[in-house]
Amino acid sequence: MEPKEKYICNICGWIYDPAQGVPTEGIKAGIDFKDLPTDFVCPECGVGKDQFTLLK
Repeated sequence: MEPKEKYICNICGWIYDPAQGVPTEGIKAGIDFKDLPTDFVCPECGVGKDQFTLLK
C-alpha cells in the first residue's frame, strides 16, 4: 500500500499525518487529508483545510 501524504499548516507548521490521525479531534488513523471533514481545522491554530499544503 502506498504511504499516505502528510500535509502541513501554512500558518503554524503543524503536520497532519494520516498514519496517526488526530485522536483528540475524533479523527482515526488512516484517514487521508482529502477525506477529512470540510469543517476540519488545525488543532494548533484553528485555520481551515484551505491553509494546508502537501508536505514534500
